[in-house]
Amino acid sequence: MCDEELIDMASASLLESNCDLCGSSKARCTHNNLKKARIQATKEGTSGSARSPVIVIGGRTSMVDDDDDDNDDLVDDSDYIEDIMTRPVSAGGDKDKQAEKQTKSECVAPHPAHPADPISQSIGEFGRWQFLLTFLLSLVNFPCTFHIFAPTFEGAQRDFWCARPPGRNVAVDTWKSFSGIFDIDKDGNAIYDPCRVKDVIVPLSINRSEIVITYSNDSVPWKKCLEWEYNMTDFGKTIISEWNLVCENQQLSNIAEMMFLLGVAIGGLASGFFSDRLGRKNTLMVSLLLQIVLGLSIAFVPWLSLYLVLRALLGFVCVSVVFSGFVLCMELVGGKWLTISGVSYLFPLPLAYIVISAIAYYIRDWRNLQVAITVPAIPFLLLWWVLPESPRWLLTMGRVEETMNVLKEAAQVNRMELPPDTHKLLSRSISKVEMSESPKVGFGDLFRTPRIRKISLVLYVVWFTVYLIYYGVVLNLSSLGGNIYINSIISGAVEFPAIAISILFLLKMGRRWPLCLTVIGAGISCLLTIPVPKDFHWLKITFAMAAKFCISSSNVVMPVYTAELFPTIMRNLGVGSSNVPAGVALMLVPYLWNLADMNTNMPMGVLGFFGIIGGASVLLLPDTDNLADTLNDIE
Repeated sequence: MCDEELIDMASASLLESNCDLCGSSKARCTHNNLKKARIQATKEGTSGSARSPVIVIGGRTSMVDDDDDDNDDLVDDSDYIEDIMTRPVSAGGDKDKQAEKQTKSECVAPHPAHPADPISQSIGEFGRWQFLLTFLLSLVNFPCTFHIFAPTFEGAQRDFWCARPPGRNVAVDTWKSFSGIFDIDKDGNAIYDPCRVKDVIVPLSINRSEIVITYSNDSVPWKKCLEWEYNMTDFGKTIISEWNLVCENQQLSNIAEMMFLLGVAIGGLASGFFSDRLGRKNTLMVSLLLQIVLGLSIAFVPWLSLYLVLRALLGFVCVSVVFSGFVLCMELVGGKWLTISGVSYLFPLPLAYIVISAIAYYIRDWRNLQVAITVPAIPFLLLWWVLPESPRWLLTMGRVEETMNVLKEAAQVNRMELPPDTHKLLSRSISKVEMSESPKVGFGDLFRTPRIRKISLVLYVVWFTVYLIYYGVVLNLSSLGGNIYINSIISGAVEFPAIAISILFLLKMGRRWPLCLTVIGAGISCLLTIPVPKDFHWLKITFAMAAKFCISSSNVVMPVYTAELFPTIMRNLGVGSSNVPAGVALMLVPYLWNLADMNTNMPMGVLGFFGIIGGASVLLLPDTDNLADTLNDIE
């Protein structure tokens, strides 16, 4: 934080200071703090009278009264005091000169464990306990990603045609040529129309030599198809073939996916609200149980309408599992491990793409596939007896004793002992929250102050942009042709290096610039596909893969950055509300490619435009260096 606290036990005033001796812009050293303390002491006392000692704690300076018991507590917190300089202060004389000379010699670095982070002070930033829990939490992404990516196989488009009359054993190609009506595309190719059939009497046997191809502009009687047959070779039975989501009902397949994404949009906000009120662990485990129940129920639904409702509910709980687990993962660690753990939490996503591709390759029936991707979530219910509640959340709720129990368990696993003054340290943190604001927050608190309002609005733009490009590019890659299973594996594999390199970028460059550059890079890569000639198809794929690489990095940087920008008191609510515009983007993606009917380059042009705008808007956000607890810390 850029503000430095000059704590006077009588007034508790806040002062801003910059070091004019060492040039520190963040006021981390003791020069000006010591100088201000002396000026205050000089004003309050007279020459030769007793003075309060000046205590410099890290970069914090306090005027301490020797007779104040509360101040004794402050001095006793020696576990996190890196440097204590205690000396009498007078209006002048050799002692003053000697003290000032000493302050000019060096700046005292702050303790790595910031006083505002009592959790890291007590159990360390990362240890065996944090590693075990963050690893287990990352695994819950597998079943969630399965359900998100399942429509790629459960609702896959395939070749279909008007059903042949009963008792007519005729080859499919012969039947299409005899009964079908063909359209002419812009390249002059004949395209079979599976939604219409010639209104003629079908003979028992069809002679191919007598077949006459009929085009849409020919004057022949025709009628709408009412039943269809499907090519079952590649995908087996899907929701498309089961409920005939073709021709006039084709948009129902998009609606089926939109219902899931609508649940994602609403669930992101609602899960944040419940998680901040009821706790990270409770929200995570209840959502996980509901995910299993809904996932299995979908596999046995008899009607499309019920399928749509259950998919919406499934999207609601899936995003709740992901975000509750992510926030809990972030709140168990500290320091640079916020970055490493936050990004590593998302490593299972591309691996899940690859795994579900393999599962779908061997299970060519959508109902059996639905069961296969739901069952792996059942063992995670055992996490109820393994996962603790977030100690940071417990602390903001004022539940000190429960926080102490969690820290004791963590210290035992990390093979360390808690500092003797841990309980006192936690109690002080509770007092800080109680004096600043009420722990209960609502959606309106995301816009209460100017700074948090700007953070919320800018993040909404960024989340919308990242999700629009990420899933827009994924959809474009899947429409390039070829084997959909191989395409899905390649699409997932390209994310591994993007996620790995994101960790290095975040550690070296902070959060803001990596997110800004990767989003803009994805937008530019999308725009570069537009002028590529048709003959250089490989070059267009290369630019599309470059966009996928950049936006994959943005997709893992963005949640980490978002979680750090919002204070603990509303962190899950902030992350969840940011998912609402992301859900809107997801619902628009299926219709984005309808713009190709106007111009084939328009979809990628739209993605490129939003990439540049969204990436530039990131520069309006501040960078982060630790987790804030309250709105006052943000302001």
